[in-house]
Amino acid sequence: MEKITDKIAALPADSNYVSLEFFPPKTAMGFSNLRDRLDRMARALRPLFVNVTWGAGGSTATKSLELAEICQRELNLTTCLHLTCTNMSRKLIDRALEDAKALGIRNILALRGDPPRAAEYQDPNEKPEDAIDETFTWAIDLVRYIRKTHGDYFCIGVAAYPEGHADESHPSGQSLEHDLPYLVDKTLAGADFLMTQLFFDTEAYDKFERTLREHPSGAFKTIPIIPGLMPIQSYQMIKRTTKLSHAKIPDDIMSRLDAVKKDDEKVKNVGVDILCEIVERVKEITSRTPGPTGFHFYTLNLEKAVSFIIERTDLIPPTTPIEEEAVVEDITSRIPTLQVNGSDHEYEHVRRASREDSRSRRQSNVSSEHRNRVIISGRPVSHPEYEATSAEASIPAEPINSRSNTLAISEGEGVLGREATWDDFPNGRWGDARSPAYGEIDGYGPSLHVSHAQAISLWGYPTKREDINDLFIRHLKGELRAIPWSEEELNEETRTITDQLVRLNSKGWWTVASQPAVNGIRSSDPIFGWGPQQGFVFQKAFVEFFIPTAEWKILLEKLQSSEVQNTVCFYAANAAGDFVSSDLTGGLAGEVKESSTNAVTWGVFPGKEIITPTIIEEVSFRAWSEEAFGIFGEWAQVYGKGSESEKFLEKAKADSWLVNIIHHDYVDKDALWNLLLD
Repeated sequence: MEKITDKIAALPADSNYVSLEFFPPKTAMGFSNLRDRLDRMARALRPLFVNVTWGAGGSTATKSLELAEICQRELNLTTCLHLTCTNMSRKLIDRALEDAKALGIRNILALRGDPPRAAEYQDPNEKPEDAIDETFTWAIDLVRYIRKTHGDYFCIGVAAYPEGHADESHPSGQSLEHDLPYLVDKTLAGADFLMTQLFFDTEAYDKFERTLREHPSGAFKTIPIIPGLMPIQSYQMIKRTTKLSHAKIPDDIMSRLDAVKKDDEKVKNVGVDILCEIVERVKEITSRTPGPTGFHFYTLNLEKAVSFIIERTDLIPPTTPIEEEAVVEDITSRIPTLQVNGSDHEYEHVRRASREDSRSRRQSNVSSEHRNRVIISGRPVSHPEYEATSAEASIPAEPINSRSNTLAISEGEGVLGREATWDDFPNGRWGDARSPAYGEIDGYGPSLHVSHAQAISLWGYPTKREDINDLFIRHLKGELRAIPWSEEELNEETRTITDQLVRLNSKGWWTVASQPAVNGIRSSDPIFGWGPQQGFVFQKAFVEFFIPTAEWKILLEKLQSSEVQNTVCFYAANAAGDFVSSDLTGGLAGEVKESSTNAVTWGVFPGKEIITPTIIEEVSFRAWSEEAFGIFGEWAQVYGKGSESEKFLEKAKADSWLVNIIHHDYVDKDALWNLLLD
């Protein structure tokens, strides 16, 4: 039950420390896998504390507290819980603070959250105590409230923006000078430490830190300022993240990433180099101020890149032999009790002896790996993966659960490392639903990502289906920079099927995702290529779209027909939570099939296993469909309750199904489009 500031104060003045941030996974499988990843990263990287995020308006309250409990109680990690205050009831804020106290959490990162929109979020049928408290408008209101109701029990952190905060999702007016008076007030209201937004421009951070430390108010003279850094997980992620956060990427950094943007592995490797350089530069900047230097990493629930960065920049605190031994003992103590015929009493001494003898037990030798080696003599080792000389076999191996071995696993080394970092290349909602990082490529999650004024400027006041048809078609033709479900411009690959997508949207089938079929095109192809050189890439065509209920019933019959059912897979859901798929319906035969997993993009590369970065499956589709209809609802809220546009959009949402159709014939590039447009 330690405060972050107490832990920092206890460190040597010239030391460094790290903190790691995690978000609650979207799926149960991802949640389970994150627990193991957290345990591994905690032992390997030894963070001073961890952060757990909180969804705007309390949208992830239950899951955030569940994750915080795992960190604080199960893994014994000092935990900082994020807490937003806008568009929430005072009752929910009070409950979150009381739950944090009950879990032993003494650290809160006090945030505003989304801009206040009580009129949209408020349910008119809600009890008065559940009403949104409109007195919470800014983070300073939450800081003051926590101090008023809980005194100094909590250590409170607040956010700071080295390049200024862009409140309206637009960099105009964004500046440190504009933010400073508010940051001073927020700090003097009771903040104990500052944690910054991610940045890549170290010159901007240098100016930020110097300005704060020399500020005439004295508010920042000694307060811990923890710089926030985000490992570069993919080219797509870094482009979207900087667009949404308005964090500037210096030209020299962007040119290095542009040079490798088609190869995810090279992007990540270059990204590690870039972040290591940023860390070393920040060390120089912070050395002007006495005291320990901290680094906060936005992990996006991934471990490989952040592990490389922290190790290469010497940010892992040193361990004593006693601490190292304790790690091995802790793992050994978790060996389950042997049970025979439902009884474990007579075998308890086996587990107890294992614990007691762990210190004196002879270490195994290097041949005792996951695959035993053959000891050879009289010739050189030809196959080091399963052969060893007698001299090698006599060398004691390190304990398998030592910190160094755990770090190697987090960095993806060996069989255990490949298993631990199997989801190392995130692909947003097209990734694997078992991944702790599923659904996120940047930490911002699904929302409109524009202000109300920008939404109206982009999309006007729709009152009929033809208005939405027109928005989607204009976006496809490059005449509109964003639609509610995509703030990105179309890539060159999508432009190859623009004509087909325009025809679908002209029918009122609003397409939110798609890709063309590709059959063995070289990985160096300027439009479809990706991954290492000398490889070949493949794609199944798919399309995802909103369709009116009456038209979905007709299309469903076609998809279940004997001529079609074995050539496609489909998933469909509506806002009410109804779900149907080719697995559940079983076509004409009516049998329920095993839930399918569809790799719709894959690549074959020299010396590598087949890589499948894009997957569509039931669990991931269900999770995404909830968010997709949530975005529909958020768009409706832009126009105010009772307005003509709000009523139309809510009606369209209720009368739509979100459908994803995958065509298995990737040799015939027109097969999917002929099916839907004939």
